[in-house]
Amino acid sequence: MADIVAARVLIRGRVQGVWFRAWTENVARDLCLDGWVRNRSDGSVEAVFAGPVGVIERMIENCHEGPPAARVDEVVRTPAEARPLVGQGFAKRPTA
Repeated sequence: MADIVAARVLIRGRVQGVWFRAWTENVARDLCLDGWVRNRSDGSVEAVFAGPVGVIERMIENCHEGPPAARVDEVVRTPAEARPLVGQGFAKRPTA
């Protein structure tokens, strides 16, 4: 079984008001990732993904495109702690 890791991703551009959170939730669930996604008050979208390395890489590649109405200017990835996320599923969180 693949090692489970987690990544925090900050997505900037035209990513709010274009269904980016719902799109992220759907894609992450389709990929069986755990974690969450939320809008940030600065206009960006933040997400944490937990799962196998290869699947997280695929999800982050998808985030560079986003849903059709989005315009992604930047995707910044940093490590996150996987253990608290494993087994919780994937959900939208309120704006922070």
